[in-house]
Formats: sequence, structure tokens, C-alpha cells
Amino acid sequence: MIPRTTLADATSDALRERILSGLLPGGAPLRQEALATELGVSRIPLREALRQLEAEGLVTLLPHRGAVVTPIPLPHALELFELRAMVEGDLVHRAVPRMTPADDLTVTDQVRQFEAAVQAGDAAAWGSANWQLHRALYAPADRPVTLDVVARLHAQSDRYLRAQLTLTNGTAAAIREHRAITAAARRRSADLTARLVRDHILRAGRTLAAALRQQSEVEA
Repeated sequence: MIPRTTLADATSDALRERILSGLLPGGAPLRQEALATELGVSRIPLREALRQLEAEGLVTLLPHRGAVVTPIPLPHALELFELRAMVEGDLVHRAVPRMTPADDLTVTDQVRQFEAAVQAGDAAAWGSANWQLHRALYAPADRPVTLDVVARLHAQSDRYLRAQLTLTNGTAAAIREHRAITAAARRRSADLTARLVRDHILRAGRTLAAALRQQSEVEA
């Protein structure tokens, strides 16, 4: 049974985590009676939670057919990765020349935290740890408006990031790329760091697209 906070919010949190982690994949039916029993809630907060998740684009409510997990929309995912590559490449290029030894320590600590989450198999923490690492790299640019835009892009792409890391066994590549990016930043090579950040983000998008296409072919 889920903890009793606001039941609808707690229910949506529980279902959101299952969707983002891939436990409930795209297209999976969400049978309300079974979910209500499993989560220990009545149908009313469950329906409110499903409407909230529908507003977030994670659930599709079908008239007279119930609810299903919304499949990952590949064009939307690729657009997000491409937009991130453009904005974050520029932001890190501005940040690197302004970095200090204290910033290096912060970035190194965030690299370790991401790797610890990976080693622990804590998929729920991957998105947050990844964002904190990227944020530490970009913060020295002192561009708060741009950083806020990037934060929202990361929030929107959290589902895609987890799917990419899970479907492609991409954690080892992510760790290698993070280490290369931070090494370039420590050398204060703005051009190289920006290129590595762009390549890192675009590679994630490409591998996710390939995995989803392969999954679609298998299911067909």
C-alpha cells in the first residue's frame, strides 16, 4: 500500500515511477480495478491520478476502453535531444572558461553520484543524477534563463533518458562520455567540451531511436 499523503498525488507518483522506469511500457493497459487493489486506494484517487498523468503525456485515456501507457513518441523524443544538444553545447561553451577549481570538485562529485546510482541499479535516480551533473557543468556560465530552459528540457526528457539507458544498456557509454566531458572541462577546452556534450546528447537520441524501432519490429 502506498503512503497516505494526498492520495491522488501519491498514486500518480507511484504510477509515474513505474512508467518512467519502464516497468509499465508504452501501450501497456492500466486496469483500474487491479491497480486500485495493488496500490491500496479507491477508484476515485486512481482516476484523478490517471487524468494527471494524461496531462503529462504519460497516459492515454480511451473512451469506453480504459487507460494505456502512452507509447514514446519518437519524433518528439528526437526533437528534444536535438534541441538539448544545441542549447547545452552553447551553454557549456560559455561555462568552461569561467570554471574554477571549486567547480571542478562539484562536477567530479556529481560524476561519482551518477556512477553510484548506476552501480546500485537505481534507475529512479538516473535522471536526477544526470541532471545534477549537467547542471554543475553549465552553472558557471551564469545564464539563469538558459539554465532554466535546460532544466525544463531535462524534465521533459527524463522518460526518454531512462528508456535509452535501459533499452540500450547505455549506462557504460554514458559513464565514459561523462568522464571525457569533465576531463575536457578541467583542461578548460571549451570547444572540445561543447563538441563532446553535443555528441553525448545526440548519440543518446540515436541509440534510443534505433532501440525503439527494433522493439517495434519485434512486436510486429
